[in-house]
Amino acid sequence: MEIVRERLREDILETAAFGKLGVETGHGRTVLTGSEADQAAREYFVERLESAGLTVRIDPVGNIAGRWVPDGVDPDVEPVAMGSHLDSVPQGGIFDGPLGVYGALEAVRAVQDADITPERPLEVVSFTEEEGGRFGIGTLGSSVATGSRPLEDVLELEDDEGWTLADRLSSIDFDGDETIDPTGWNAWLELHIEQATRLESTGSDVGIVDSITGITNCSADVRGEADHAGATPMDDRTDALVAAAEFVQAVEEIASDIATEHPAAVATVGRQTIEPNVRNIVPGRVNVELDIRDVEHETMDALVDRFRQRLERIAERRSVETTFDRFRDDPPSHMSDRCTTAAVDAADRCGATAKRLHSAAMHDTANVSDVTDAGLLFAPSKDGVSHNPKEWTDWDDCATATRVLAETAAQLATSSAE
Repeated sequence: MEIVRERLREDILETAAFGKLGVETGHGRTVLTGSEADQAAREYFVERLESAGLTVRIDPVGNIAGRWVPDGVDPDVEPVAMGSHLDSVPQGGIFDGPLGVYGALEAVRAVQDADITPERPLEVVSFTEEEGGRFGIGTLGSSVATGSRPLEDVLELEDDEGWTLADRLSSIDFDGDETIDPTGWNAWLELHIEQATRLESTGSDVGIVDSITGITNCSADVRGEADHAGATPMDDRTDALVAAAEFVQAVEEIASDIATEHPAAVATVGRQTIEPNVRNIVPGRVNVELDIRDVEHETMDALVDRFRQRLERIAERRSVETTFDRFRDDPPSHMSDRCTTAAVDAADRCGATAKRLHSAAMHDTANVSDVTDAGLLFAPSKDGVSHNPKEWTDWDDCATATRVLAETAAQLATSSAE
């Protein structure tokens, strides 16, 4: 099979024009669910699916799927599905999501052009609101499709302007009534840019992911006493910010210690609220939120336990009151041996150098892996930059990774179909 590099490039660049940003360096876009740019990107995708002979379905949360049933293949046999997403973060890049969507479509076209007849249908999918840029919940469309979130609750989510997801989808005519059910897929594959430098630094053509990091979010609340910044002596203060700052340093210290034995483990304090947040008042209350990740759930639990214990010791020593809440806990996801083995074999057939690695970022594949066999492939990212207009993957690298995707899908789709 051969990938038509210019056809793939054209689809990605055309999609980059929707929500295009005027930037001095790179190629930026903002595509939020239900926006005019989102509508244009979706309409173009549907047109490209139909022009390749795929039958299009749209479900109530706006997920889009196109199915190709080769001549002589039973349309009721479980398909091999591929895809990613079309939405972006605000001021994002042009490859995150669209490479996976159009890489999947190009994979189908490559199979068609090679006159190969798989024993299973092939499906190309774009999931809604993967980035969470408008409604604040990432991998939203795939979570509904896989049954981990109720459709009714998701459609009632409101954005910052008071619009519900149902309203946004209706406004762009992508509130469908058909079914996209990953439990009925024989296998799922996603191609994505790496968003790191492991492939680039090793000169590898493609990454074959064996696991996707879990994510735990915690909130630490520190309560001291607000006092006058001038009239309160240093030895008579209960400064919530100083205590919180000590805890932030402890998060780095503890995570760095655990990472010596578990290199994928990371922890970040990424959000902070200070009250009353006035220059001449000793802070009376501080809330910080943590992002904790690893490919082993036990390691995530260990980080949480040590953070909680350290916060309690800080509270006792500094005479502050604290609470610690673990409000999100998504366990790691592991890719199926069947899909990863097929990808390794495909890379070998393509003459592509492959590297086994884990994903430190979340993807729709994490949800899909709960209900069917799943695989995730990475293409190299220049300097590891992502969620930024400087995000870049060379077109040759896009084509190489897409060819590995196509070979993997073809192998899975030519396995014995019941």
